[in-house]
Formats: sequence, C-alpha cells, structure tokens
Amino acid sequence: MINNMVVGHGWLKKEFGVVPRIGWHMDTMGHSSTNARLFADFGFDALFLARGVHFEDKEQKEKSRSLEFLWRPFSKHFGNSKQIFVSTIRDDYCWIPFPNPNQPPYFNPNMTPIETDKTLPTFNGDKFMNFFIEFIHKIYPSHRAQNLMIPWGCDMSFFNANFDYN
Repeated sequence: MINNMVVGHGWLKKEFGVVPRIGWHMDTMGHSSTNARLFADFGFDALFLARGVHFEDKEQKEKSRSLEFLWRPFSKHFGNSKQIFVSTIRDDYCWIPFPNPNQPPYFNPNMTPIETDKTLPTFNGDKFMNFFIEFIHKIYPSHRAQNLMIPWGCDMSFFNANFDYN
C-alpha cells in the first residue's frame, strides 16, 4: 500500500504537478485504524468510502446522521494530528438506484434510454429527474453536510461516453 501511494503520488506530481489530498475508495472491504493514520501521513485531508464501512455500522451512521465523521486513529497517542475527514457513500459505489440505460442489453434488455429531447415522443427526462430529486430527498437526511457526493456509474456502466456526457 505504501509503495503504491509513493509510486502513484510521484507519477501524479511529475505528470500533473499535483499530489492528491482526497482519497476515494469505492470497493474496499474495510479498513483498520492504521489505514487512517497512513492516509493522513500521505497528506490526505479527506476520504470517501463506499464498502469500507460494515453495513450495520453504516445503518447506525445513517440513523444518527453521521455518515460524515472525523476518523481519529490512535487518538490516545496522536490526538487530532492524524485525523481525516471521512464521508461514507450511502448506497455503496454505484450510481443512484435507477436502471442505467447505457448498460449493454445483456444487463437490462428492457431498459429504455433516458431521452432529454422534448420534441421526441420518447421523451422521459422528466421522469428521470423526478426520480433523481426524490432520491436526493431520501438520502439527504442521513448526512450533515450540505454537499453530497453521488457516484454516477457502476460495474460495466459506461459503454457510450457521448451518451453519458450528454
């Protein structure tokens, strides 16, 4: 892990002149408190997690509006010096629970693409937007922050970049 960070951060610094300050771990199966200390030592200020939190802990965090928290590993020894802000993505790492029309037919052969052109008889963009707004209202109470990170994608989601960017 340390070697990956050193090599990765070195490449990003060389190629783009930046060192990441925010981590995004979508498909981890948990972390020890050592990870938080290492992330802080790597210079991260924040970390977004999806599967990195046990489902029972995530359910409790939803109820207590604490999906965002300060992770303070070994606070007995380091106090707040190694803390890192963590935001837990509520519904794992996939996009909102709406069928992705961009997935190939073998995933969902009956899916109708989202059509945003109001002049077409297949227009359904309003239905998608209503679903999206309802989704935001559903998850917002689980968070304290005013800004939410909502992933847009999942496994095998993006096969048509033009469609997705539109």
